[in-house]
Amino acid sequence: MPTYKLTLEYDGSAYAGWQRQPNQATIQASLESALRELTQETISAVAAGRTDAGVHALGQVVSFRSDRSLGPLDWTRGLNGILPKDIGIRSTEPVSHEFHARYDAVSKVYDYRIVNDRPRPVLDRKRVWHIPKPLDLGAMREAATCLVGIHNCLSFQGSPTDNTNPLCNIRCLNIHEVETRIHLRIEADRFLKQMVRAIVGTLVEVGLHKRQPSDLETILALQDRRAAGKTAPAQGLYLVEVLYPE
Repeated sequence: MPTYKLTLEYDGSAYAGWQRQPNQATIQASLESALRELTQETISAVAAGRTDAGVHALGQVVSFRSDRSLGPLDWTRGLNGILPKDIGIRSTEPVSHEFHARYDAVSKVYDYRIVNDRPRPVLDRKRVWHIPKPLDLGAMREAATCLVGIHNCLSFQGSPTDNTNPLCNIRCLNIHEVETRIHLRIEADRFLKQMVRAIVGTLVEVGLHKRQPSDLETILALQDRRAAGKTAPAQGLYLVEVLYPE
């Protein structure tokens, strides 16, 4: 049975996250429903990462198998004709039978978006975190350097899970601004549950001078979620890209 790789984007505002859940709208359920309508098959879609409720994606990757003989463009057009308007397939490609969207990923890139301005955003209110008080980006960048590298990230794990490996290799964490918009982009080989949002919430507290940049080293060492800052809102987070071996 052929295996396919989908790259899709979605506005997560109306969904209870990626993973299928009873009596709730999810990205996985919507995609699998569209696949079933297109192919008349029951197909399981596997995502590179299980985004939480309200989180968006620009480059989520999904793998699935189907006996339906369709070309890449036919898959893309067919699914986009069925899916809700807030979910879209960017590309489809056939891949090797062994490909697995989650287990084969070598890193993921997330972007967190903040509007740092006194007036509250209206059109983007479900796509950014609004922070009206000025943020010290220099302090935030200094704190961010403490996080780059291989660390035990339990202090940034949102809730207990069945994960037994707390080590994450954070390859880069960049902060840049365009007028009143601030982007925090982070790439790592793996992420713990709500890890990016916990990191962002902690860095924002540094930017508001509620913490010192050097506090990040202590937070990492304590390996205790209570040591870090609050969890940033879901609506500012975007899964930008999933990287695989050449």
